[in-house]
Amino acid sequence: MKTKEFLDELKTKSVEELSTDLVTAKKELFNLKFQNATNQLENTSRIKEVRRNIARIQTLIAEKSNA
Repeated sequence: MKTKEFLDELKTKSVEELSTDLVTAKKELFNLKFQNATNQLENTSRIKEVRRNIARIQTLIAEKSNA
């Protein structure tokens, strides 16, 4: 999914939905790191992508809670 589309989708969600997405993304990051440590991960760039998505979600949560 493109970054712009991902951000547009996130902006329409509520804080509760963003929180559940954040938990899901953190679990995915943990699994990717575990696969990388055991040399089972083929696409290592996915780790970087998920980390950035986590940061995007956290930023939107902060913006919505301050608004």
